Amino acid sequence: MNLQSDITTIKGVGEKSATLFHKLHIESVKDLLFYFPRDYETFEEPVWIKDAKADEICTLRVFVCGAPTLKKVRNLSILNVFCKDSTGTVKITFFNMPYMKNILKSGQEYLFRGILRKDHTMEQPKIYKEEEYRKLLPFIQPRYSLTKGLSNQAISKAMRNLLSLCPLPEDILPQKIKEEAGLMDYREALHNIHFPENEGKLLKARNRLVFDEFFYFMLMLHRSREITGQAENQFSMIETAESRRFLEKLPFKLTKAQSKVMEEIKEDMTGNHVMSRLIQGDVGSGKTIVAFYALLLCISNGYQGAFMAPTEVLARQHFETLNKMTRDYGLPFKPVILTGSQTASAKKEVYAQIESGEANLIIGTHAVIQDKVSYKNLALVVTDEQHRFGVRQRDALRNKGREPHVLVMSATPIPRTLAIILYGDLQISVIDELPAGRKQIKNCVVGTEYRPKAYEFITRQVRENRQVYCICPMVEEGELDNCENVMDYTEKLKAVLPKEFRIASLHGKMRPSDKNRIMEDFSAGNIDVLVSTTVIEVGINVPNATVMMVENAERFGLAQLHQLRGRVGRGDAQSYCIFMQGGGSEETKKRLEILNQSNDGFFIASEDLRLRGPGDFFGVRQSGEFSFTLGDIYRDADILKKAADAVKQNEEELFSADFIKKFKEQNGSYKWNFVDFGTI
Repeated sequence: MNLQSDITTIKGVGEKSATLFHKLHIESVKDLLFYFPRDYETFEEPVWIKDAKADEICTLRVFVCGAPTLKKVRNLSILNVFCKDSTGTVKITFFNMPYMKNILKSGQEYLFRGILRKDHTMEQPKIYKEEEYRKLLPFIQPRYSLTKGLSNQAISKAMRNLLSLCPLPEDILPQKIKEEAGLMDYREALHNIHFPENEGKLLKARNRLVFDEFFYFMLMLHRSREITGQAENQFSMIETAESRRFLEKLPFKLTKAQSKVMEEIKEDMTGNHVMSRLIQGDVGSGKTIVAFYALLLCISNGYQGAFMAPTEVLARQHFETLNKMTRDYGLPFKPVILTGSQTASAKKEVYAQIESGEANLIIGTHAVIQDKVSYKNLALVVTDEQHRFGVRQRDALRNKGREPHVLVMSATPIPRTLAIILYGDLQISVIDELPAGRKQIKNCVVGTEYRPKAYEFITRQVRENRQVYCICPMVEEGELDNCENVMDYTEKLKAVLPKEFRIASLHGKMRPSDKNRIMEDFSAGNIDVLVSTTVIEVGINVPNATVMMVENAERFGLAQLHQLRGRVGRGDAQSYCIFMQGGGSEETKKRLEILNQSNDGFFIASEDLRLRGPGDFFGVRQSGEFSFTLGDIYRDADILKKAADAVKQNEEELFSADFIKKFKEQNGSYKWNFVDFGTI
């Protein structure tokens, strides 16, 4: 067995279980090795009910008192059973598990593990036998993201067999860098990330793997700078009458920050070198109108421009907006839309318009930079944070002709110190003020006991013809313990909200066509309540949505919660955000309270950076542009800085033929998240 071997070469993984592994995108032994745990679980001695801390995970040894009761509300079955020990009573609830009625016997003792609420209720706990539980006590247990039919135990068993039988990758990081950064050996880190000997070794293992992830990303950035650093501007431009008139005709006054950034863009595009600029601005700060100005400057000089959006829904919204502005202001735009779901004949027609120059503004998803697209004179590409414009995309466009200007828009609130590192190949512009008259979103951080009131509030908002987002950290049961998941939560809402409400679910495991259909339906007002994962963090603009409720808010970073909050507050009506804390300590609650204090994304990001400790690495992955496999730019800011310094100080050795050869031999064309080793 080697890392390139098929997953079925691992003892205990047959064809049937291999099919389940494939659902998790695990095809090879190497894929499994790099399938890191999503979190870990430590087991403690069972506690008395009176000693259990409210809203935290605990294990109770209790007796069932009385027969369980089962009721059905539409498609949701709810089973309740009362249990007690000598210090108190607890009500335990199971959803959609009617068979538990035959398992739980009155008078028998059980071990229940879950979150005990202040009102002495526990939902969906795990049940353990005494002997089974005793075996778990001494160890830190890895918990992997699962799919239906594949248990955590099955993945753990396969991982143990892999680690005992397969040669692990060589540690190619130069010794000097490892010593200066105080890093654990690579192979030891791979063992301890899956089966940690203790908490100290787990932290060191994670730090090593996070360092590598950041390190190779920074290596790619340096490669990008070498290629694009001082490229000559081959598209001669001047400020045009159309661009000036456009600004004069706008029905609103630009903020000082918007005007300043537009001036910086104009200087770039009319200067001697190719523009590579990032516009960093909070949700609602007016980045899009600045991007439209840049496109107008480009097109009014006789060139083509492209606008990449993260989803087809948002691409169509931008297309409609630009069509309307073209009519209203007499702009020289001749826009076309290009997306993956278009028919082959429709794409062929658009390709011809782009190649001939008949279309001067191309709006779409990543389809706008695919090989089949041939531009006549593309001079500007505007993209957002979901389509990081890197070395490969620049190479692709350079091969089509001359190198275009690049403008990247980001609503990810990253403190400037980190932005300079992460966007080292871009000049940074910041829009740090909101347009006048925008209503501030009203926020509240509450416990789960507030949920009935939240549902009443949602009911009132929908009856006022408003729309609602409900965010869950997971797609289906089993992915994260003691967390709400989209599939079950959708059924819960259908059971408790009025029957006539139109409720739908959305998550990243859906087919792209289904995701687009649901987002379009929500955008069109055909869905009242959308239950979703963070897939809606970008890519959908629904001014009629006024409520955002986030379940298990403690599982998210503050910066990500702020971006989720940005999905509401886009229209004239007052908007609200409810952060439901499903568990966690008082410190966690204090961290969430920062969202009550401020709607300023950059302040929130700085606080996130300050408050998230080095051992605090359980929760939902921060998404957005920098969704590293393990690393989190806020929590791991110190490691990011170390990795950036290591690349900068050892650049000559790292780009030597010897290191590149070792690097490619070890990694081949393997892509670790978005760092494509094949391009180094």
